[in-house]
Amino acid sequence: MIGLLLRVDRRPAIILFDAMCVLCSANAQFVLRHDRQRRFMLASMQGEVGRALFERHGVDPADPDTILVVDGDRVLRDSDAVLAIYAGLGWPWRAAGLLRLVPKALRDPPYRLVARNRYRLFGRRQTCWLPSPADRDRVL
Repeated sequence: MIGLLLRVDRRPAIILFDAMCVLCSANAQFVLRHDRQRRFMLASMQGEVGRALFERHGVDPADPDTILVVDGDRVLRDSDAVLAIYAGLGWPWRAAGLLRLVPKALRDPPYRLVARNRYRLFGRRQTCWLPSPADRDRVL
């Protein structure tokens, strides 16, 4: 997983997220604010690119149960995706990568529980979150 952000060609990895979810869109804004190396681009499941990528990787864009990080041919999901995102943001967020020491079998069930209940726990936006004009080039 460490190789995810150390690619030679340095093309940004794509984070696929739900722009109607309050938690997911807040996380997208957090990434844009803290990704100073521009390692990530974003694509929402409500957009054409995000929908196609979700479908290509076997996730129903009408009812996704995970976040995906697509980096070339590699795809990370669930807690692996979240940890890769935070590790890619640099310090102090990179410290979250230490959670990779926790077995995936223990990390993923709580992640999935939150993902399945994200609207009930955090709310649903009335409209999709849209980036600021300064960040529009980072959203597909």
